[in-house]
Amino acid sequence: MRLISLLFTCLIATTHLFAQTNPAVDDIIKREMRERKIPGLQVAVVSKGKIVLNKSYGIANVQDSVPVSNQSIFAINSCTKVFTAVAVMQLVEQGKIDLSKTVATYLDDLPAAWSTVTIKQLLTHTSGLPDGLGLLDERTGGTGNTTEATFWEKLKVMPLISTPGERFNYNQTNAYLLAKLINKFSSKTFQEVFDERQFQPAGLKHTVFGDSRDVIPHFAPTYFYRTQIDGQPLNTPKLINNYYEFPYFRRTASGLNSTAEDMAKWIIALQSGKLLKAKSSLDTMWSQGKFNNGTGTPWTLGWGLNRFRAKHKAVGMSGGGRAAFLVYPEDDLAVIVLTNLGGSYPEDMLEELAGCYHPDIPKASPITLMKISLRKIGFDKAIPFAEEQKKSNPLFIPNEFEINEWGYRMMANGNLKDASEIFKLNTHLFPQSGNAFDSYGEVLLRAGKKSEAITMYQKSIALSPDNEHGKKVLADLMKP
Repeated sequence: MRLISLLFTCLIATTHLFAQTNPAVDDIIKREMRERKIPGLQVAVVSKGKIVLNKSYGIANVQDSVPVSNQSIFAINSCTKVFTAVAVMQLVEQGKIDLSKTVATYLDDLPAAWSTVTIKQLLTHTSGLPDGLGLLDERTGGTGNTTEATFWEKLKVMPLISTPGERFNYNQTNAYLLAKLINKFSSKTFQEVFDERQFQPAGLKHTVFGDSRDVIPHFAPTYFYRTQIDGQPLNTPKLINNYYEFPYFRRTASGLNSTAEDMAKWIIALQSGKLLKAKSSLDTMWSQGKFNNGTGTPWTLGWGLNRFRAKHKAVGMSGGGRAAFLVYPEDDLAVIVLTNLGGSYPEDMLEELAGCYHPDIPKASPITLMKISLRKIGFDKAIPFAEEQKKSNPLFIPNEFEINEWGYRMMANGNLKDASEIFKLNTHLFPQSGNAFDSYGEVLLRAGKKSEAITMYQKSIALSPDNEHGKKVLADLMKP
């Protein structure tokens, strides 16, 4: 911890000296780095098709005290999926695939149970397919000595999670099948396709596939804080190195590494027509997905960090709890934040940063408005604050999924007290949601409040009788 304190003492000194400046951005970034104990970070902002901010903070390599520069390369994990979405849309523009067609239309050797899954359902994570991640090494994410062929045979016999199009289930199998599609319609690998059709046209010089096994120049290693090691609890959280493997065949899910500047260039290229020929393709990709009953999914086509609202709509993605970005098409603005700390969740700060360029954006974002306000007045005031905003602010339209994700990120950072208030708020705002009560029960259980947790799980199951996980947890809690 003493080392980390020293790093933050040096934070201002290690900020990139030749970057554009925005004092408000600096204040937010330094506050968040201090509170989240983030060693190193990059931020880039695109406005009206130009990079107006490209700045680096802190330490890229803690072992050797190497400062972050604008050339430091960070793992972007699941942000890779938006590059995959663009590759799929390029195939659509070429007339090679139809989003509404089933995957079985184009790929052979699929299980019969998968025959109705559409390409659009792969992109919106409503396919109901089993998650192949469970077949990989739990600690590293690698395959060990398992070949792709063996992995594929094991994956095919796993049961569906849900009926295709009925539920949202985020998993890596969707991106794996999209990789198969991209490979099928090219004489080259998807890595080569990405390079030729996205990296080169956008001028990306520091965006590469790779994991801990690859030697990547200027790479900023990823770190985590751990409260126990080798089964032994620690008195204080310890910063450790993260080792991870992304097998080559599933790198369409989370295999890319990049810089904030490269991500900014990619967004500019995407919006200026260099990657997709027709604006209608971009509009299609950024349209909210639909369940079978016609209601909206949390995702657009391949993009999972979205803000569906009347004003200041945004689309984007987060990856590994360490990288995130949002694009505001109507405001001609984008904000990218990359860090080297897993569990730092930079998505939490994006809209506040966007507010430094468009002050109305935080007002249109219930989550951001609550974060800014509750930090000042206390999270125990969440419900009365939300009720007041519902009366006075027409843009305050809370989203259950966003609030739930916010609560889980707080819980992951060990902030059970404030997370409890957020999950409690969600049950207040969405009293007919079994999932909201399930999440509230989970945090209460983590906080040692067993009887209250039981009550929440009972309410969850009453509202959602198909909540099998909740039933199992409740059964365990009710055992004498």
